[in-house]
Amino acid sequence: MVKKKESVSIKEKALTEQFKNDYKKKTYNKFEGKIVVKDNQIQFDDKTIFYDKSDKLTSLILREGLIYPQLLTDYQMEKFIEESTDKTQKRFLRLQKNPRAGFDVNNVKLSNTIELTFLESSLKAKRFRVTCKDSKLGNLIQYLFELTNKNAGKETSMEEFVKNSTLTYLQQQRLD
Repeated sequence: MVKKKESVSIKEKALTEQFKNDYKKKTYNKFEGKIVVKDNQIQFDDKTIFYDKSDKLTSLILREGLIYPQLLTDYQMEKFIEESTDKTQKRFLRLQKNPRAGFDVNNVKLSNTIELTFLESSLKAKRFRVTCKDSKLGNLIQYLFELTNKNAGKETSMEEFVKNSTLTYLQQQRLD
């Protein structure tokens, strides 16, 4: 039992360090296209994200257009451009007719959105982790993100907080 508690605190410490070292606030736009909710999937124009209907927080974040496939596609492409040191790969990317196609996020499943309450933040900012399963990659990716609601106070419910918030931080979590 003690071992389990230690591993959680080690994970929490790693996440705290990651936020402390890598945090760069940026305001992301909400999805501006057509959002269609059907069963356990939400369609953002021609891209789809699946979710578990019992996961109310993930569902709410998706329905509000705070996280969506086109955003994750752009994020993955920017991450590659910033982090790749291979000049040939970057040159090849620029020559592509549609460079975004190689980073396309579609038909993924987002689940298990958890508020990271142990991370210091104000009443106006909440930090979360969500798991993304992409069947093309065959592995799980975790994203850390922050929602900011400049009108939030002590009495603000989670639903009200999310509905009136903007995405101000997004990062793929290192799983090392």
